[in-house]
Amino acid sequence: MSLTAATPMDPANPTCPLNPNWSANPTMTLTPVVRGGMKVLLAEGRIDAGLPDRLTKALAANPDVEEIWLRSPGGDARAGNAAGRVVRSNLGIITRIPSGWACFSACNFVFMGGQPRLVDPGGLFIVHMFTRTGDRSAIDMSVAMGTDATRDLIGDIEQDAALLASEDNDFLIRMGVSRKLLTDVMYRQKAIATDDDKSTRRCLTQKEVKAYNVANNDDG
Repeated sequence: MSLTAATPMDPANPTCPLNPNWSANPTMTLTPVVRGGMKVLLAEGRIDAGLPDRLTKALAANPDVEEIWLRSPGGDARAGNAAGRVVRSNLGIITRIPSGWACFSACNFVFMGGQPRLVDPGGLFIVHMFTRTGDRSAIDMSVAMGTDATRDLIGDIEQDAALLASEDNDFLIRMGVSRKLLTDVMYRQKAIATDDDKSTRRCLTQKEVKAYNVANNDDG
């Protein structure tokens, strides 16, 4: 799916298409293919805890891979961080978000491991405010158990969120992304939609991916 004037946009997240092409695979598949005469690893689907190990093995089995093409709805943030380090340890591998593909949330960290990194026109690098409040069943159970249980859960979420944010921010900055991506974009997103503001994610423009050094190729 390439973005065109006819592409339905998401009314809650107006910078993004209504249905981003980020793959419905429940775990990320890694498929080596030849495209345009070069070896490419197609990385498609949700990022799970086993991805760093699978990615290490896939790259070892395919040492001639030149690029990793990504489309993913995100998933395990720490696994994405670790997978990004796996990519970076294989010097020279390019990461790419092809036209029509979308890389969201934890996928951002895998993508940032590339050197260089390419976001094709029509490809989407999508960011949001990282949050650890996604497990609604745990929250609902704690609320039902009363004030003490809810307070304990909030404390655990806050501590883990602070640690995760520190790890993720450190990784992004080490990979060369501008701090302004964090301060001007990511930290300005809502962690949870509200009645007044339902937007929880932001699709960067081609100008923004260059300005924030998300895409660091020299052409264009």
